[in-house]
Amino acid sequence: MSLPRPARLALLWLALALLATAPAAADAAPAGQAPRRFLPSPPKKMTLCGEPVPLNLPLVAEQFDREFTIHVHDQAQVVMWMKRAARYFPYIEKQLKAAGLPDDLKYLAVAESSLLRRIRSYAGAVGPWQFVADTGRRYGLRRNRYFDDRFNLEKATLAAIAYLKDLHQKFGSWPLAMAAYNCGEKRLMREIREQGVSDYYHLYLPLETMRYVYRILAVKAILSHPERYGYHLPPSRLYRPIRADRVVLTLKRPLHLRTLARAARTTVRMLKELNPELRGYYLPRGRHRLKVPLGQAKGLLARLKRLKPVPPPRHQEWLVKPGDTLSFIARQTGVKVRDIMRANHLRHSLLHPGQRLVIPSR
Repeated sequence: MSLPRPARLALLWLALALLATAPAAADAAPAGQAPRRFLPSPPKKMTLCGEPVPLNLPLVAEQFDREFTIHVHDQAQVVMWMKRAARYFPYIEKQLKAAGLPDDLKYLAVAESSLLRRIRSYAGAVGPWQFVADTGRRYGLRRNRYFDDRFNLEKATLAAIAYLKDLHQKFGSWPLAMAAYNCGEKRLMREIREQGVSDYYHLYLPLETMRYVYRILAVKAILSHPERYGYHLPPSRLYRPIRADRVVLTLKRPLHLRTLARAARTTVRMLKELNPELRGYYLPRGRHRLKVPLGQAKGLLARLKRLKPVPPPRHQEWLVKPGDTLSFIARQTGVKVRDIMRANHLRHSLLHPGQRLVIPSR
């Protein structure tokens, strides 16, 4: 069956168009070889927090090229960065702007955790900003039997902003502040004194720290212009911020999350997703600010009063480890020293590793 003349002309024009856009023979891969890969080049000029990066220095250019090349070709990771950034960057950007700090600091969180909230390092740093317990406590992040605020992106972001501001005031540059965030203030200060150099790009530091700022630069380069490197995601595939209500609970006795979930018409899992700092299944006595699903704050307290509460646990057990003291255990569990001593019939504060202590409920 022959096609009408207009259809034949349309097919001819289509064939000519395809030929015009086909790669030239000189650009095609030789016979027997794999097709050429897209190998994007790193930017020739970069700034970090408004400070120029000396990419004219060969070592600096090579280190940046290494981190850029590793990350730009990690397709799954970059795609997940883009998805999570759409959810978490708006809050981080807002808080950085309110604090008068550079917007580029948001990329530090990506380099630290890939914006995963429940990630944990081998050194014990946890959460999206990777706080160790001591530093987190210094900047107001609770860590006890019931809560670990390091996992809460909003609370950890405010703590990270305060910490980075202090580091910048101490070291005078953002690359050095970032380096101190990675290896610690004391270690960085010791290296500066030993080498007589106070420029990050000329310091010999622990290998992880020598890569750290370049990793942040690579994250910035890729996420600032992902389309340059072949990454195109429609808005429908990005993760959006989860909208929620905030409630204040004043508890006279411990409350099981199952009871709260019923009052909030949701699940324990959703409560823990909205409040990742919650460690167990009970809220202790006291005043608590929590998130609940959008639309569920209204009437929640009334519904909570009508529900029969889950009985609180009588006690929990603590296995004493080397270095544990009664005061340390009291801080971690939120139970007073005298109550721990009374529950275990202790006459003195001396503990030994392997000892098991009963921790009474608050």
